[in-house]
Amino acid sequence: MEHRSKNLDQRTVADFGAEWAAFDQSAMSEAELTLHFDGYFGIFPWASLPARAIGFDAGCGSGRWARRVAPRVGHLRCVDASPAAVAVARRALQAQANCSVETASIEALPFDERSMDFGYSLGVLHHLPDPEAGLASCVAKLKPGAPFLVYLYYALDGRPAWFRAIWRAAEAVRKVLCRLPFRLKLTITTMIATVIYWPLARTALLAEKLGADPEGLPLSTYRRRSFYSMRTDALDRFGTRLEHRFRRDEIAAMMERCGLRDITFSEHAPYWCAVGRRVGDDQPR
Repeated sequence: MEHRSKNLDQRTVADFGAEWAAFDQSAMSEAELTLHFDGYFGIFPWASLPARAIGFDAGCGSGRWARRVAPRVGHLRCVDASPAAVAVARRALQAQANCSVETASIEALPFDERSMDFGYSLGVLHHLPDPEAGLASCVAKLKPGAPFLVYLYYALDGRPAWFRAIWRAAEAVRKVLCRLPFRLKLTITTMIATVIYWPLARTALLAEKLGADPEGLPLSTYRRRSFYSMRTDALDRFGTRLEHRFRRDEIAAMMERCGLRDITFSEHAPYWCAVGRRVGDDQPR
């Protein structure tokens, strides 16, 4: 049974189920969805997939990524540990005949080992008690040579001291807010999106229009995003009970330990996105 999964925090799962029920991403424009998708999947080796490839989305949430992946492949199996998220994803993907959506934990993915032509897990593994065990579970389902794309929260690699100080303050707020009832969290994080995310993001946009480099400014990645996206991510950032952060070198080492090679990182936000291929039977791990 799913509730017996060891590498899963039920409160975190419930929180994300509530988040996707509140923000099912249906209000996001196609242009913005494309912007988000390209940010994550820009390094994915689509051209190397076999015809009619079969793959999986580990932790599909609202199904927003699957909507863009499904038309490019033969069949996409989407899984999420939250029944509420699965319900949202099924509604979002009902027009995609080549998608199936199932309730399952990453610890117990419902398909055979060495059976998948590709896989991805974006923004999920860092919310598990043991992210590396979750990654290993995903890699085990891949055929040798198959690619796997992952997004894990970065540990503020290369950021200056003042940036890290802001993050530590935000982290202190998160540890309080994450324990509140969902409706109260939703109200407070909407306020955060209104008085912090939106002004800082638009300040970065103004700086860019004036010819300055906005990349080092707080929340500059939101400068061309909608308020809906800011509300979603404010809830995601401050509402989650469990998260881990990793440096780039730590992610590379973890991927190698789990049996991935030919690892490539995206050089732009969101950090860190990386793709690797499962080692072949004749290759050492």
